[in-house]
Amino acid sequence: MNAAIAIDKASKRFALAGSSEGVLALSDLSLQIAPGEFVAILGPSGCGKSTLLRLVASLEQPTGGTVSVNGAAPGLVSAQHALGVAFQDHALLPWLSVHDNIALPFRIAGRAVDEAAIVRLIELVGLRGFETARPKQLSGGMRQRVSIARALVLEPEVLLLDEPFGALDAVTRRQMNVELQRIWSARQITTMLITHSVDEALFLADRVVVMSGRPGRIVREVAVPFARPRSTAVMRSEEFHRMVDDLTGALDS
Repeated sequence: MNAAIAIDKASKRFALAGSSEGVLALSDLSLQIAPGEFVAILGPSGCGKSTLLRLVASLEQPTGGTVSVNGAAPGLVSAQHALGVAFQDHALLPWLSVHDNIALPFRIAGRAVDEAAIVRLIELVGLRGFETARPKQLSGGMRQRVSIARALVLEPEVLLLDEPFGALDAVTRRQMNVELQRIWSARQITTMLITHSVDEALFLADRVVVMSGRPGRIVREVAVPFARPRSTAVMRSEEFHRMVDDLTGALDS
């Protein structure tokens, strides 16, 4: 089966004022993600994790190598609104309600708003009763639920998540991990998650990829053995803690 996301020897160099060589963020990086697979990317700050996601999202272009989504250039897939993206900053429009923020991708794509799809997603992310609320009336976790619902509303082929819970407190973040697993299980969409949290990566992903410091390269890949659906009890298991220690060691090295 063809990969849903195929990254082949990708490199990315950014221009830097006063430097003839610029900054090499990624070097000769290859990664394949299967259809329906959830892959988490770990790495130290500045290693190029977000740059990698931005290449897949067609927000940046590789300096070398290739990136494809379902066999096509990411820009073509993005133009078809088949990529769903959610960032740490929820980027909700403050003057729009929960309903209207989720409906926004339909309007941007020039499509008729599918009210039934919006109702289903609001139910799926646990926000029934908050349809008319504005972002300022919601907690941080609730705003991120809206952001994820908005990323899913056009039924994208691939979901890209860049530290979506990085700004939340530890308790809310763990709750959102449980919620994201539930939401993902309902759709099982091909997903790439960028995170600094080893616990989050192991709890959510089918496979965890560890990147080196800049320039980013893949130094470790680990298949996650825990069956789905996963409860927070998994995080208290001996095997989970052993894998956290192992991956933390890979990051430290």
